[in-house]
Amino acid sequence: MDKLELCSVLPSVFADNDRLCSDVWNSNVTFERGHVYLMESESGKGKSTFCSYMLGYRNDYSGKISFDHEDIKSFTVSNWCDIRKNHISHLFQELRLFPELTALENVIIKNNLVGFKEEKEIKDWFEVLGIADKLNVPVRYMSFGQQQRVALMRALVQPFDFIIADEPISHLDDNNAVIMGKMIVAEAQRQGAGIIMTSIGKHIDMKYEKTLRL
Repeated sequence: MDKLELCSVLPSVFADNDRLCSDVWNSNVTFERGHVYLMESESGKGKSTFCSYMLGYRNDYSGKISFDHEDIKSFTVSNWCDIRKNHISHLFQELRLFPELTALENVIIKNNLVGFKEEKEIKDWFEVLGIADKLNVPVRYMSFGQQQRVALMRALVQPFDFIIADEPISHLDDNNAVIMGKMIVAEAQRQGAGIIMTSIGKHIDMKYEKTLRL
C-alpha cells in the first residue's frame, strides 16, 4: 500500500459546522508511504475519528477515502482484516492492552498472529525501553507510561506500510519519548513505511515532512 487519500472528507458530526478550518477535513490530502507526518489538533477536532476511519472502524463521513485509489467503503471484512494485519499498524491512544496478561504476553499475543519478530528482539526492546523488569508483570499493575511502551512494542511486531500513532507519549518523560521516537522511526525505515503521528500538545520530536492541522 503506497497512498492513503482523503478527498473532501467531512465527519458527519461536523456537517453543520460552518466555521470548520482544517487542513484535513473537507480538503484533499494524500499520505504517502515512506514519509513522516504530524497531525496537530485541539481536543474534539476529530483526531481519534481520523484514526478510526483509517482502520475501518467507522464510516460516518461524506467525501471519499481511498487506499491506492480504491474507495475504502467498498472493502469487505476480509479486506480490513488484511489491512490491520499487514498494512496499517495503529498505536491506540487508549492502549487496548489485556490487563490480565503480562507485559510480554501482550506483545507476544500480537506477534503470534503474524510471526514477524523473534522473541529475543522483543525482549531486547524491553531492555531498550527500560522495562525489562516488567516482562512477567500483568499490565494492570504497571503505570500508564509503562503501558504506553508495551503498546508501542505491540504496534511494531507486525508488517506495515503505515503506522498511525495516536498521542503515543502523553505520559512519558522526555528521555523515554526520545527512545520511543527512535524505535518508531527505525522500524518504519526498516519496512519503508510512512508515519502519521497525532498530537494535541506534546509530540515526539522527529523529522516531520509535513504538519497538518485538524
